[in-house]
Amino acid sequence: MKAVLLVGGKGTRLRPLTYRIPKPLIPLMGKPLMMHVIDSLPEEVDETIVPVGYMREVMESYLEENPPRRKITIVEEQQPMGTGGAVKNVEDYIDGPFLVINGDSISSLDIGAFIGFHRSKKAFASISLWGVDDPTPFGIVDLDANQRIERFQEKPSREEAFSRLANAGVYALEYEALDHIGEGFVSMEREVFPNILDRGMYGLRFEGYWVDCGTRESLLSAFRTLMRDGVMDDSRLAPTIIESGAQVDGATIGRNSYISSGVLVGQGTSIENSVVYRDAIIGDECTISNSIVDVGMAVSDRSKIIDMIASNASPPSD
Repeated sequence: MKAVLLVGGKGTRLRPLTYRIPKPLIPLMGKPLMMHVIDSLPEEVDETIVPVGYMREVMESYLEENPPRRKITIVEEQQPMGTGGAVKNVEDYIDGPFLVINGDSISSLDIGAFIGFHRSKKAFASISLWGVDDPTPFGIVDLDANQRIERFQEKPSREEAFSRLANAGVYALEYEALDHIGEGFVSMEREVFPNILDRGMYGLRFEGYWVDCGTRESLLSAFRTLMRDGVMDDSRLAPTIIESGAQVDGATIGRNSYISSGVLVGQGTSIENSVVYRDAIIGDECTISNSIVDVGMAVSDRSKIIDMIASNASPPSD
């Protein structure tokens, strides 16, 4: 079985971090975001196909230097094609029922069980679902008693929303679904799914966690979520991780912080709810809160970094 990992886009909401590396390679708990997704796939998924446009060479270099234990095929995407167009672009690599996975989120979804659900329903397409309090940023679905999807609604207003079950970005599709995807820029959610409802579409709601990592706030939330995995959801128990090789003596490292190897933190500095990537040097008496400090960043004494991404990265040349 093949999986198509959707990692399109330039990660604009994570700039300047994504000036240096593409969003799928942003480190999360010591490994790239995309590898969290790929490592969650069951063994029967024998190849992951990754359509890539932005910084394709950087991703190829990473995979050459860090050979994965699974087969990963990079396919050039010369221009943005949308979620459906990206799948259609790799049609020649697909040979049967397949998965489509949004590569910029993490979740506790058991993908093996999800595949089993798809097969048990004899579905044409299946979608993972997550319950949300605010449905307005998401696509939502309405299920019948047999978990069949009866209707879709993309990013509704609060008044229009008929459901709190959001599309969580993992799809199982029969091979024939490719026939329903047109050429060019196509949205799977807006253009394809509504047109194949009558073929039999089902939704599986799961519990645990689901975090979209597209912004600074949500990336920090992903770190907190994984650090707390298996720990009672209580801020008093929220762990802090300091990797081997980091020097933090004389600093105060508060809750929900991840300090990477090679980091040097000065005297009297306070860090809370933040991520500091490798080899950063933080001066004395600094305050860092709700922030991300990029690789190799030098922060001068008595700086205040609050609610921001601190990086020296410049926009890549096209």
